[in-house]
Amino acid sequence: MRAIILAAGNGVRLQPLTLTQPKPLLKILDKSILDHNLEQLRGIVKEVILVVGYKGEMIQKYIGKKYKEINIRYVWQRKPQGTGEAAKLASKYIKDRFLLLNGDDFYFKKDLKKLAKRFPAILTKKVEDPRNFAAVILKKNGQIKDIIEKPEKKISDLANIGAYYLPKEIFKYKISKSKRGEYEFPDYLRQFAKNHNLFCVEVNDWVPVSYSWNLLDALEFLLQRVKSKKEGRIEKGATIKGKLILGKGSVIRAGTYILGPVFIGKNCVIGPNCFIRGNTMIGDNCRIGQAVEIKNSIIYENTNVAHLSYVGDSIIDKNCNLGAGTIVANLRHDNASVKTMINGKLIDTKRRKFGTVFGEGVKTGIGTLIYPGRKIWPNKTTLPGERVIKDIK
Repeated sequence: MRAIILAAGNGVRLQPLTLTQPKPLLKILDKSILDHNLEQLRGIVKEVILVVGYKGEMIQKYIGKKYKEINIRYVWQRKPQGTGEAAKLASKYIKDRFLLLNGDDFYFKKDLKKLAKRFPAILTKKVEDPRNFAAVILKKNGQIKDIIEKPEKKISDLANIGAYYLPKEIFKYKISKSKRGEYEFPDYLRQFAKNHNLFCVEVNDWVPVSYSWNLLDALEFLLQRVKSKKEGRIEKGATIKGKLILGKGSVIRAGTYILGPVFIGKNCVIGPNCFIRGNTMIGDNCRIGQAVEIKNSIIYENTNVAHLSYVGDSIIDKNCNLGAGTIVANLRHDNASVKTMINGKLIDTKRRKFGTVFGEGVKTGIGTLIYPGRKIWPNKTTLPGERVIKDIK
C-alpha cells in the first residue's frame, strides 16, 4: 500500500518559526513531525508520496536516505492551491487504495493500523469545541453524512483529523475553489459520501499543530510517552525530580533543580543554579546559564539563555542568544487569555499563559522585557533594556 503525506504548505500560522524552515521539519524531542509520521507508517506502507512545495528542497535534503525500508517519492506543488489539488497531483502514483495524511499533525501507529482495516474510512476524534476543526456529521447508521469546516455552532463532537483510507476513484469528482481560494480535500469526501459508504474510525491519540502554541501541547503529550534516560553527566549538588531525558555529552551543573518531565539534548551545559520546570525541551548544543528559570518551553538547538533570564510558555528557535536578564512575561495582568497577531489578525490562543515565539537567530540585549504573545522575526535584535510591546519584524 502507498501513503500520501501533504507537506507543501507554507505554515503562515506558525510564523516566525516557518520563515526559515517548512512546518513538517519542526521538531519535538529529537524528531521532526515528518520523522514521527514516517516512523508510524513503518510496516503499514511500502511507499510514501510526499507532496512538497514551500522549502521542499529542505525536506528532500533532510530525509535523504534515512528510510531505506520505505520508498520516498516526491511530488511538487509549485503553487499553493490547497490540499485537494495537492492530493490529486500525487494520485498519478496511486494504483487503487491509499492512505492520506496531513503533514503537520502527529498521528500514531495503532490508529493508522485501525484505519487500514476499515475501508473506505476517515479518522475522527471527539473534541469539546468542533468550531476549531471540521465537524463530522454522521448518519443514523454511523456512516459519514457530511463534513462542515469550522461550524459556527456545535453540530457534532467529532472532528475530522485529516487522515484517510480511500480509493483512487475519489478523484473523479469535480470540486471548486473554497472561499479561501483553494481546492479543499474534504470537498472530495463530501461528494464521495453522497454516493458511497464512508466509515468513521475514532481515535484517542492525535495532536494537531496549527499554531505555534500547539507545539507546547505536542511536547507535553509526547513527554508522557517516553521513559527517563540519563546519558549525560549530573554533578553532585544538582537535584532531579520527575522524568528526565538527558542526552550524551550534556552536563547538569551543581545547584541546578530540574522538575520533570524535561528533555535535554546532546552536548548541553545546564546551570549552575538554574531551575528547569516541567514540560520543557532543550535541544542539542544549548547553554542555560546561572540563575535561569525555564518553564513549559521549547528551546531549539544551538541557543544560549544567559544568566538571570526567565522563559515561560514560549518557543525559542535555533541559534538564538538571550542576553542576561531577558524576561519573558507569560501572564496578563487581567488574567485573560493571551492574544497574538497572526497574518494581520489578533488571534486568541485560549491559553491563560503564553510567552513569546522567536524565529531563528534572534539576539536580545541585556534586560530585554517581552510582553505576552509577542513574537520576534528571524535574525532580529533588541536593544539593552528594550520592552517588546509589539511583534518585531
